[in-house]
Amino acid sequence: MKIKSSLMIQDYKRMWQFMRPYWKRIVIASLLTIPIGSLDALIALALKPYMDHVLLEKGVEHTAVHGIPATYIPLAIIVFTLFQGALEYAAAYLNAWIGGKITIDVREKMYAKSVYMGSRYFDNISAGDMVSRYHADPMTACAGLLNNLKMFTTRIFSSISLMAVLIYTSWQLAIVAITFMFCALYPLSRIRRKLKDIAKQGVEAVAGAVTIYTETHAGNKTISAYNLQEYQKQQFNGVSRQIFRLIIKQVQRTGWLSPLMHLCVAFGIAGVIWLGSFLIHNGTMTSGAFVSFITAMLMLYTPVKNIGKSFAAVQLAILAMERIFEILDLPVDIKDKPHAKTIKSMKKQIDFSHVTFEYHPGTPVLRDITLTVRKGETIALVGNSGGGKSTLVNLLPRFYEVNQGSISIDGTDIRDISLASLRDMMAVVFQDNFLFSGTIRSNILLGNPSATEKQIQRAVHLACLDEFLSELPDGLDTFIGDRGMLLSGGQRQRVAIARAFLKDAPIVILDEATSALDNKAEAIVQKAIDNLMRDRTVFVIAHRLSTIQNADKIVVINEGKIVETGSHDALLNKPDGAYKTLYMAQFKGKSAGA
Repeated sequence: MKIKSSLMIQDYKRMWQFMRPYWKRIVIASLLTIPIGSLDALIALALKPYMDHVLLEKGVEHTAVHGIPATYIPLAIIVFTLFQGALEYAAAYLNAWIGGKITIDVREKMYAKSVYMGSRYFDNISAGDMVSRYHADPMTACAGLLNNLKMFTTRIFSSISLMAVLIYTSWQLAIVAITFMFCALYPLSRIRRKLKDIAKQGVEAVAGAVTIYTETHAGNKTISAYNLQEYQKQQFNGVSRQIFRLIIKQVQRTGWLSPLMHLCVAFGIAGVIWLGSFLIHNGTMTSGAFVSFITAMLMLYTPVKNIGKSFAAVQLAILAMERIFEILDLPVDIKDKPHAKTIKSMKKQIDFSHVTFEYHPGTPVLRDITLTVRKGETIALVGNSGGGKSTLVNLLPRFYEVNQGSISIDGTDIRDISLASLRDMMAVVFQDNFLFSGTIRSNILLGNPSATEKQIQRAVHLACLDEFLSELPDGLDTFIGDRGMLLSGGQRQRVAIARAFLKDAPIVILDEATSALDNKAEAIVQKAIDNLMRDRTVFVIAHRLSTIQNADKIVVINEGKIVETGSHDALLNKPDGAYKTLYMAQFKGKSAGA
């Protein structure tokens, strides 16, 4: 328990880095809790003289309490309450403002961390978990932090002032009331760990539900095409029922807190009434003092009785903070070395030297790859599916780091080159290119945000987008929907190629850029690709071997190893060669030279 408490304190201390810019407002909001809490005691204290001097002695009209007309006491209570309400509003407004600002700052820092994480990180996190951790957790943590701070400081000053009233009014009754209050609070310390485990499972289950929502949105056509509606319903129902079970489990473990606290409070009230009656009968205590004491005690007990209900929210806030710092503490696996070099062009060649790579320890995907690609060459990577072709080109822009060996450009290891300059030298066209929600223009401009209209039109022309754009009322400013879903596959590819043209990088990577297209779309996209490849060093991953016959060098990769290298003609003339086997399988019925 001590370790858990120290971790919680450490998390609160670390949150100070986000609170520091707003410390003046935080101090003001905290100071406001002093009168907010203390005014409870004034109301209770005012009842003693009012009861003793007014209700039990004379009529209100001719009675004064410490020189103040008795008729003013009810009015004073109203004024105190209005003043207290105004302060509570001011504190709530300040807390909302500070909480919103801190939430934004935390989200921005977390997002800034995420965009620099390597591809390996995103391979292992679901969309639902990302939404939960990067969007929901900061709100839960920051709102919980400030609400807890406000509640804690208000209750502290309220409790201190009310306990002072209790002791001032009757120290005998105060002992009874305060003893039972601490008895009511004791169970909270016993369930914190169990509640935290349930809260963590609940957050993960909600993230699972968000993932299903995301997959349903992105994969709606697949769901319809394969009649997966019932399957998806079962998946979602399973997660929904898991969430329900966790909610019930939380109630089972915490639902008894409030009744137990009510019982402890009831014992306290009963004890105070019994002892108070005895003290009044003996003349040790006046009736007004007893009413004042009961009022102060009830004000003190009310938040204690309800604290069990808010305890789960407190635990969620603490858990959210822990999850935030888990992400902020993650090491960025791919980053610049100190004094990394900046390069602007490739003068000679790219060398892959004894490269070995594995996604999972002990399962190599690439094994001892050695390859030289000279400036201006077109290298085609072919082979069986899963052989490691895409993995090889993903290592060049350092989407992943090699496990063994090295990749160098003009003799400089790419790990010694700054990431920004390394990736500035490369344009990548994937099989399924990601387009951002927005217009065709905004997506093309991602290749070069400062491009002129003339440069944009040239990229559009070379990407063979002219005819397509001429048919659209808004042309380049046509909205393309989420992930470009309003465009066909071929159109999306050409927008991505136009983006690559605008980047004007000396190295181009084409990762099966035409494999998902029909023949007509492929012909148009291939023409755009041919334009893109001109005067550049190009890596082509091709499923359709007809598209790479003119490559300077064809590299056959099977099971993570290079098994053949050579030109199209040279490889076809190798008896029982791997490339010839692939080619004949794809073009059976035709002659080898066709």
